[in-house]
Amino acid sequence: MKAVYGGGPCSPALLPSLILRRRATSAIACSSSYGNLGHISFIKDVAATQPPEHLSYLLKMLQVRGDTVMSPGARKGLIPLVIPLSKNPSGIITALLRWPTAPQGMEMPVVEVRKHGVWLLAKNVDQYIHRLLVEEDARNSNEKRAELFDASSDAGEKLYKKGDFAESQIANLDVYLLKKVGLFPDVLERKVKQHLENRDHVSALITGEFYTKKDHFPGFARPFVFNAEVLLKFEVADLAQWEDEQLEYIKEKVSEEGRQEDLKRGKAPEQVSLDEAAFLLDLASVEGMWTDYLDRIAECYKEAGLEDISRFILYSD
Repeated sequence: MKAVYGGGPCSPALLPSLILRRRATSAIACSSSYGNLGHISFIKDVAATQPPEHLSYLLKMLQVRGDTVMSPGARKGLIPLVIPLSKNPSGIITALLRWPTAPQGMEMPVVEVRKHGVWLLAKNVDQYIHRLLVEEDARNSNEKRAELFDASSDAGEKLYKKGDFAESQIANLDVYLLKKVGLFPDVLERKVKQHLENRDHVSALITGEFYTKKDHFPGFARPFVFNAEVLLKFEVADLAQWEDEQLEYIKEKVSEEGRQEDLKRGKAPEQVSLDEAAFLLDLASVEGMWTDYLDRIAECYKEAGLEDISRFILYSD
């Protein structure tokens, strides 16, 4: 799911991308100069923000799931705003997103790292823990379920009671997630596709529009892109042409002429730099070449007064 990186939901870019239950936290194997619990130290010292309260439990759960915990500084070649958590056997990386200016309620969302950006997995660590527990409970695999619930420890006890999904008598897992856990992009997109398969076009359009409400996934452009794709199914417009137009717009905005035009219009220099950083991230996402833009993106955040973010952007093991 594509994130808009500059200033939260008002950022201009919209280009598509395109754990034994116990109270004491045990050591997490992690190859990092920060040692065992390296993520917490990294988030405090390098990302310069507060780590999520239940992050250590999520890391344990990811290990139970079969992931290998990564060094938080192993970010070479990745979108520079992520803090890697783990990698699964297929090579897919789960990470935290460190916003330069975070939308309220999404201070550090959980994302899946992709070549051309990130896909939103959950708005925060607690929501992702909750979802993982529900999904494992629904699978009804006793041995794996017990291991995952043990890994969640105190956090799991607060968020979900084993057996609640069955007791709810809600037959559909997606419906339970939306009603009891929260909104998730993949679940909403799956509902739209199901409506389309059933030729219920009105429900598909209504759900697609609901997906784009600004309070649902602030700072992420994916809902708008997906909704545009749905709308284009009913129109003759060319999505590829729309994408090309968006790309040309971004290239214009990151040029010196575009910068000077914004300044002449009275936009504050700090906001111009934030917008340029956002556009550069979008441009890098199209090409999947994050390292080519790192220096200039970091410089933009420095110009905007976000020196902590600038240093974080450039950090790598």
